Amino acid sequence: MKLYFSPLACSLATRIAFYEAGADATYVQVDSKTKKTEDGKDFLTINSLGLVPALEIEPGEVLTENAAILQFVAARYPEARLAPDDPSGKMRLQQILSFISTELHRGLFAPLLDKTLHPEVTAYIRKRADSRLSWLERRLAGREFLLDRFSVADGYLYAVLNWALAIGDDLKNWPSIHAYHSSIHQRPNVARAFSEELALYRDELARRIAPAPAWTAAAP
Repeated sequence: MKLYFSPLACSLATRIAFYEAGADATYVQVDSKTKKTEDGKDFLTINSLGLVPALEIEPGEVLTENAAILQFVAARYPEARLAPDDPSGKMRLQQILSFISTELHRGLFAPLLDKTLHPEVTAYIRKRADSRLSWLERRLAGREFLLDRFSVADGYLYAVLNWALAIGDDLKNWPSIHAYHSSIHQRPNVARAFSEELALYRDELARRIAPAPAWTAAAP
């Protein structure tokens, strides 16, 4: 399988899932600005929305949307136990993935990372942060994971919470969330995935300052 990703984007969650499952995959980096892959392809021909992650399951068969990809990986490698296998557990996983995707990822952090938003819009979104993070704080109080054990939802939430630092939030006002994020980061596969993508992210930033290397030279 081939995972199209951008460093430290939500696609980090799928890398974590693969590492936790001990699964082999090919990783293809996508420049988040130019939408070019590292081998010079136009990523828009793979996902016309230009969004990562995109998972090529078989040649010509591409799955998109983070929550769908994470559940696919969990189902593909059941021995890793990255998702519940009972109906009630599956329902709870779907609920928490939906919350992360809609209320945190798209509803909170992604807009706050958008530097083009009008300050009034940013202020409005920040007002919504308290209710979302308060819900999460209550959910995580006294818990090690979102569900009964580590799941793909924890990888997704970890990836999204990383963005708090980019908007000037250190999560310390939310002690349960802060403790959870710190604990998840200590997992060997999570730490490995984050470290690798942090290095790639720094390289990507450097490329935008320095003359473009060969694989981005043709980018508009």
